[in-house]
Amino acid sequence: MVGFGITLLILAVLYVLALRCRSGHTGLEALKGWAYAHRGLHGDGVPENSMAAFRLALENGYGIEFDVHLMADGELAVIHDPSLKRTAGEDVFIEDLTKDDLNRYRLEGTDEKIPLFSEILTLYAGKAPLIIELKSERNNYAALSKAVCDALESYEGVYCLESFDPRVVNWLKKNRPDKIRGQLTENFLSNPKSKLPWILKFLLTTQLMNFLTVPDFIAYKSSDRKRLGNFVCRQIWGAMGVTWTVKSQEEFDAVKKEYWLPIFEGFRP
Repeated sequence: MVGFGITLLILAVLYVLALRCRSGHTGLEALKGWAYAHRGLHGDGVPENSMAAFRLALENGYGIEFDVHLMADGELAVIHDPSLKRTAGEDVFIEDLTKDDLNRYRLEGTDEKIPLFSEILTLYAGKAPLIIELKSERNNYAALSKAVCDALESYEGVYCLESFDPRVVNWLKKNRPDKIRGQLTENFLSNPKSKLPWILKFLLTTQLMNFLTVPDFIAYKSSDRKRLGNFVCRQIWGAMGVTWTVKSQEEFDAVKKEYWLPIFEGFRP
């Protein structure tokens, strides 16, 4: 029994060490105290990830969370899906397009175009914080990460960078350690829509790749947030907690009491 107990203790210590996060980044405090509009303040005819949605969020005093893809010409586009089918009605991929191509597409049947990352930076200009999700595709994680960081070099506002792809977070750790970096994840093991291999689902769900990426914050799906890994990351390692996507005032109040930064959608807190 003693040997079994020692084995369990060793495994527990190894588990905690594997979930290592970085705490104490001086920029984290400026991100706190804000609510973040998921893909802008969209709905009621205002498309997600559109300049109209971002302007509304800014006018109402919210920070924003949004998605960035790397296009064929090296420009950065703000859109969630790699395919434009859902948002613009055309089954083409954003990674195959250029800046000039974007003029051909409109979002959700409106006059809104797909914005460039640079347009968001110009609009916000430090007026409210940004949560920027890096959407890697076709193994472009390094090129995407570098392009986003280069675009932010002259930006003086508050922001942080996050991704579901641990390779992005690891690239940031190695190449831009000054940037606030976060690991996006959820309980992939209970998500039937996920096409990831089982081992990757397990590693991302349990956050066992943190020892490589050492994130400043964890951005976990709100309905999955009460997991042991999140307790370890936040309470033992001191990582900041971000949660998505909060869809009611009741849920918003609950996550605020638990000291998560809320990314919300579908209502105005």
